[in-house]
Amino acid sequence: MLRNFISYGLSLAFLQLLMACGPAPEEAQAVPEDVATGSTEADSGQLAEAKEAEMLIIAFGDSLYAGYGLDQKEGFAPELQAALTAAGKDVRVHNAGVSGDTTAAGLRRMDFVLDSLSRKPDLVILGLGGNDMLRGLKPSDTRANMEAMVKKLKDRGIPVMLTGMLAPPNLGADFSKEFNTIYPALAKKYDIALYPFFMDGLVGNPDLFLPDGLHPTAEGVEIIVGKITPQVVDVLEG
Repeated sequence: MLRNFISYGLSLAFLQLLMACGPAPEEAQAVPEDVATGSTEADSGQLAEAKEAEMLIIAFGDSLYAGYGLDQKEGFAPELQAALTAAGKDVRVHNAGVSGDTTAAGLRRMDFVLDSLSRKPDLVILGLGGNDMLRGLKPSDTRANMEAMVKKLKDRGIPVMLTGMLAPPNLGADFSKEFNTIYPALAKKYDIALYPFFMDGLVGNPDLFLPDGLHPTAEGVEIIVGKITPQVVDVLEG
């Protein structure tokens, strides 16, 4: 399933450009405190809807999941829900994305999010690590945090699907090699599904990014969802 990382050479080069030109992660992804705790009215409404669906998916990630800079219905979670519904799945996708989250922040809030749900999710799509990478945090720490979250979900009997990120070359060959192996290694170790690169299909086309150069436009989100939906369907049916 994992693609050859060489095929992402142009993507990585463009990511390097994004990092050089984009705003600081903290500024680009700052959110109100109530969003960070997962207590928004929109979230409550989504959870109420989830009670009525046959399946519940939690999209647990950072600003790429949260729909930063987009209208409420244009983010990853609502677009994925629409795509899965169109594919014949009675499912609600709960947006548990928090802008600015590192893997450490995600690990700290995971139990709170899961305990706040009215039922056990049928799938958690886990996509964190991008902020760790942009801030140059140690890949070993990123991997430890990701593994701890996967273990939490496994211990609760919740299926997991990882969405990976790739490090740009300007962070150094050693960093990139260590970071880029985090997601496939965890997927193999814990026998869980992996979508190798969340931004696949966008990098290299500036028109698919917001003016900050980091976050996808609504059209960009549609491309991401179009690529990832078949694999999500496979996981749900597996």
